[in-house]
Amino acid sequence: MNIFHREQRSLFGEILDWMLTPLLLLWPVSLVLTWLIAQGIAAKPFDRALEYNVTALAQLITVNHNRVQFSLPLPARELLRADDSDTVYYQVLGGQGEFLSGERELPLPSEEEKEKAVFGEVRIRDAEVRGVDVKVAYTWVKLALPGSRPALVQVAETMEKRSVLATEIVKGVMLPQFVILPMAVLLVWLALVQAIKPLNELEERIRARKPDDLSPIDAQAVPLEVAPLVYSVNDLLLRLKDSIATQKRFLADAAHQLKTPLAGLRMQADLAQRQGASAEELKQSLRQIGRSSIRATHTVNQLLALARAESSGSVMPRYSCDLADLTMAVVRDSVPRAIEKRIDLGYEGTQPGAPGGQLAGNPTLLKELIRNLVDNAINYTPSSVDKPGVITARVLTDPFGKTLVLQVEDSGPGVSPAERELIFQPFYRALGTEADGSGLGLPIVMEIAQQHNATVILEDTRPGHTPPGARFSVRFLAESITTDAGT
Repeated sequence: MNIFHREQRSLFGEILDWMLTPLLLLWPVSLVLTWLIAQGIAAKPFDRALEYNVTALAQLITVNHNRVQFSLPLPARELLRADDSDTVYYQVLGGQGEFLSGERELPLPSEEEKEKAVFGEVRIRDAEVRGVDVKVAYTWVKLALPGSRPALVQVAETMEKRSVLATEIVKGVMLPQFVILPMAVLLVWLALVQAIKPLNELEERIRARKPDDLSPIDAQAVPLEVAPLVYSVNDLLLRLKDSIATQKRFLADAAHQLKTPLAGLRMQADLAQRQGASAEELKQSLRQIGRSSIRATHTVNQLLALARAESSGSVMPRYSCDLADLTMAVVRDSVPRAIEKRIDLGYEGTQPGAPGGQLAGNPTLLKELIRNLVDNAINYTPSSVDKPGVITARVLTDPFGKTLVLQVEDSGPGVSPAERELIFQPFYRALGTEADGSGLGLPIVMEIAQQHNATVILEDTRPGHTPPGARFSVRFLAESITTDAGT
């Protein structure tokens, strides 16, 4: 068992977690804040009662015969009587600090509080009596005695009623939340179920499709947030459809183009096996078999080159290539075939290693492009001992315009304007020619040029002359050109 195996992530679960986690985390924070606020709310009425009691007791202080006296009547004592929850203490001290009445153990205000004392102002502080926390209200009373200090009146109360009231407030606020919180979770869950339905519907529509249905998905029928995903899937379907169409076209083209040479091989084999065939007829059949096999091999190689060029696309590896060096290598390889046909094949223009002669591309495909242009020129350029054909390959650079151009021109019959677009279609061959070929060379050139963001131009070598010749120019854009060849 793989202990590191993780369960597949659920979008529904993650959204639910992100929505409920803050809610559940904020609930304890809300509880604490409610308790603190409830403490303040519960303290206010009891603080006002203490202030009232202190003020009432302060009015009972009198001065008779230069003596400070305090008399607490029975109604006032009933007022200060302890209730069932809290105990109330009071203390009255004279101007000299002498004890007049009340609880002797009630703590006195600090020296700092004495310095800030204002006659008649009631203040409240926290204190402790016999180990019990109390809330103390106190005031300073000015006495009608010359040179006498003010008298002190204090009333203290335990805080049981305050805690009980604060607890009741918290219960009144928080208990309904125990009902509201599960309802909120349920409503969030139901809302997510409803909100995620379009994804389920999209899944059902995709599952209901037939295997060969590669049509785009309707992006208008999905939520706005899902539309980018649908657009990406549609783009993938389009590329998949193009890829399948390319494969089908390749298979159909291969079957169509190999049918003729294979039929010729079979026919010549049958002729060679017939009874009474002479040695010369047998040799002729073998020569025909050889030519048919060469043609079939060439067709297969061209089909594979076209498939490789079409499937390269954006994943094509690119390197810094010296176009002059690649062109000269192809010309050297083609010289024996040109000599066999008595054609003058040569190269001119930029030399290998010259500045501006490098571009970012795939060297294998670029050599295939150059080779097809040269082979096409050799195939269609007539030549004889008296009037040899001429084919020139060149690479031209423009350092100011940052342009790199490959040209292959010949002295052949040229191409009529009506056929200049047709010859770049697969298996099309110009009428009136008897040259061997599969009709795939120029389509391969066009496909590889497009892979390198280049344009192919066909024009007459000698306009107005007979024959006019043909010049194929492949112009590479500035963005494909590199500054050095060492990358």
